Amino acid sequence: MDPVEIAAAPDAGPGPAWQSKCPWGTPNTTSMSCSLADVMSEQLAKELQLEEENAVFPEVVAVTEGPFITGDNVDTSSDLMLAQMLQMEFDREYDAQLRREEKKINGDSKVSISFENYRKVHPYDSDSSEDEVDWQDTRHDPYRADKPTTTPRKGFIGKGKDITTKHDEVVCGRKNTARMENFAPEFQVGDGIGMDLKLSNQVFNALKQHAYSEERRSARLHEKKEHSTAEKAVDPKTRLLLYKMVNGGLLETITGCISTGKESVVFHAYGGKSATEEKEIPAECAIKVFKTTLNEFKNRDKYIKDDYRFKDRFSKLNPRKVIRMWAEKEMHNLKRMQNAGIPCPEVVILKKHVLVMSFIGQDQVPAPKLKDVTLSSEDMRKAYYQILNMMQQLYKECNLVHADLSEYNMLWHDGKVWLIDVSQSVEPTHPHGLEFLFRDCRNVSQFFQKVGVAEALNERELFNAVSGLNITADSEVDFQAKIEALEKVNEDHVQKQGKKLSMFPSNGDPPIYDE
Repeated sequence: MDPVEIAAAPDAGPGPAWQSKCPWGTPNTTSMSCSLADVMSEQLAKELQLEEENAVFPEVVAVTEGPFITGDNVDTSSDLMLAQMLQMEFDREYDAQLRREEKKINGDSKVSISFENYRKVHPYDSDSSEDEVDWQDTRHDPYRADKPTTTPRKGFIGKGKDITTKHDEVVCGRKNTARMENFAPEFQVGDGIGMDLKLSNQVFNALKQHAYSEERRSARLHEKKEHSTAEKAVDPKTRLLLYKMVNGGLLETITGCISTGKESVVFHAYGGKSATEEKEIPAECAIKVFKTTLNEFKNRDKYIKDDYRFKDRFSKLNPRKVIRMWAEKEMHNLKRMQNAGIPCPEVVILKKHVLVMSFIGQDQVPAPKLKDVTLSSEDMRKAYYQILNMMQQLYKECNLVHADLSEYNMLWHDGKVWLIDVSQSVEPTHPHGLEFLFRDCRNVSQFFQKVGVAEALNERELFNAVSGLNITADSEVDFQAKIEALEKVNEDHVQKQGKKLSMFPSNGDPPIYDE
């Protein structure tokens, strides 16, 4: 096709000579030749349109093309702009992760969850188009059943035959189902509203009571776990006491548990340095932590409420105070025994319900109990007379009755017997003191007779040898009856006079203590 001549002036003919040289004349325009295919090209049209737009709006910067964060269309010299760009990129990745989590958790389940409240998508930065609607990304779920409407104050809705009162079975059932959402989060109630579940008042009240009971039980279990000491574990308060002892230098280190019982747990530790030079801390110590639960030893009050030293402070309503008094009682009893020269652990320090004593043993190995050790007949005979002497000293010089003396609470160390566990020990004037003494005598007599000590006395002879009361009776029942009669006389006198009555002979008997 021949090129087309395009002229800018209306008259293309030649003009006079002066017209070409006159500045006021019509300027000559250069002609541009192009083919018809170029004129019909869409690319040329777009370029011309873009040139016109740039000429009219030179200040507008096109940002619709390409990704937002490119660095070509923004000023990256500003730290604030860079921080905003990085934050938006992080928000996009975070929202994408939330969508993947939603898809993974929901799967094909009819009941789905949404993380819409946790998203950080900016309003001008969204990958989805307006036509696409994802119900998982909206705050309102159209498939979620609406909660039942409330009944007006007048108590009914509708008219005539269509009237519905607030006592309607269906209305009450739906309301009860909706009220289940107020239960504790730990109580799983399911999606009753979506299932159009209707609960009767009786069923709802039973579920409500059960939910409250479970909530209280869970709270009690949590409190018991936090505030109790059982087996080889200690509660946070006890751990804090032990940490303070180690940090204060009283103890060097705590190695582990060496014994557990119905009332306490015993740990081994290496002694440190005392704050005062007056008292030297043993190289090895035993830490006795009294259990703060009363499940295993519920009759503690029998040993402490009638002890005149502690009965004014006794309170059965506060178990922790009882435990502290129990530990304090063992400390005082050990000091009495130590002053009398009876082999027993030496008290180092008492902190609430934690008692630190000297360790009976060597190199973290505790001394064996008398029931576990194998002794020759001569050593066993020697041990028997030593225990008989210690029982008399304990009764007459310390004015105490062990109240739980047996082969389980006697240790064999360095060729002699050591007495331990005296927290339940009471004075002979205790309302049950003589009963406890007779029980101790029975345990000691039966053990040594069983191991073959021929000189071992029976329980009644041993009782008279220790106490010096010289009670005579034909049978054990009559013997115990006379013991109870003596305790009754002493208890009646205490209630009337307010002081302990001497019911013993005057030859070397325990002293009488006034309250």
